[in-house]
Amino acid sequence: MINPQFYLASSSPRRAQLLQNLGFQFEIFSCEIDETPRLNEEGKDYVLRMAVEKNQVARQKWQQDNLSQDASYLPFLSADTSVILDGNILGKPQDKVDAAQMLRALSGRSHQVITVICLADQQQIKTVVQITQVYFKTLTDDEIQGYIATGEPMDKAGAYGIQQLGGAFVERIEGSFSGVMGLPVFETVELLKEFGVDLF
Repeated sequence: MINPQFYLASSSPRRAQLLQNLGFQFEIFSCEIDETPRLNEEGKDYVLRMAVEKNQVARQKWQQDNLSQDASYLPFLSADTSVILDGNILGKPQDKVDAAQMLRALSGRSHQVITVICLADQQQIKTVVQITQVYFKTLTDDEIQGYIATGEPMDKAGAYGIQQLGGAFVERIEGSFSGVMGLPVFETVELLKEFGVDLF
């Protein structure tokens, strides 16, 4: 295997795919954390906290696992994405009823998708916040039920994936398409460059 340039502290297949498409060499090293929002926590603060916590927990676990080994310490990249509507954080739907409620709430309106990327090594930790405004068309009940029947919304914040069938509901965006997917490519590449990880 080619030597990795960094560790990806995320289990998201979409983030891994975006990085693979760019040609980066990386190893996935992610850990589960408690993703419960705090009482009255603002969406941006929540997403920032999640991205940083994912990074910290993964780095701590990696250090514990590699105490006795001569493993090289690479930067850790983590990210978190949330859909924000009227100040409320829309996470992944609990069930089909929850997914339908989210899609009805998003129908015919605009919402924000906030993604925070966090990169850290032994010397420094840096974060970048990327906010995209997403405009949904007005959805019919048939469209909502048909979409839920595909299973696609169930593992996605806000109950839709812009890069798949859910993209048919998006009239336009102001911001980053890849940011809505979960990893803003431009900002990620620029941040990695600051840590000595170059594309070219």
